[in-house]
Amino acid sequence: MKNNLFTLLIALFICTFAFAQNQQVSWSQLADVSFDMKFMDEIGDTVLIPDFGDSVKALEGKRIQIKGYILDLIGDKEKKKYILSREPFATCFFCGLAGPETIIELHFNRSQNFRTDQVVTVVGTLSLNTNDINHCNYILRNTEVAR
Repeated sequence: MKNNLFTLLIALFICTFAFAQNQQVSWSQLADVSFDMKFMDEIGDTVLIPDFGDSVKALEGKRIQIKGYILDLIGDKEKKKYILSREPFATCFFCGLAGPETIIELHFNRSQNFRTDQVVTVVGTLSLNTNDINHCNYILRNTEVAR
């Protein structure tokens, strides 16, 4: 009996520690970024290059938790990549009504079955992207749906 109680307490401690490692982040925190226009010869067009503020840089590589709207825009047949948006589809970045700091590219390890505009809270490791125009400026890797 003592052994089972000890095992339960250890498991509870580990779960509590893992949960505490997920830093709750708001969309306003991710707004600590400015953008410079840069012409790229390889695509023959101008793109926005992010200059992340110190508060955002401090989040890089950390497990964060954030809530938003799912956008199924990537066309990933494996259903492992989605976009999380501060705004629903009708007013999102891709419709021109918000900035690139209002979306996060999500990379799940397992297939998901979301619908557009579904509200979810996700947890994952934040990566900042400054140079790959084929991906969002914010990328959440090893993403999971928060329980």
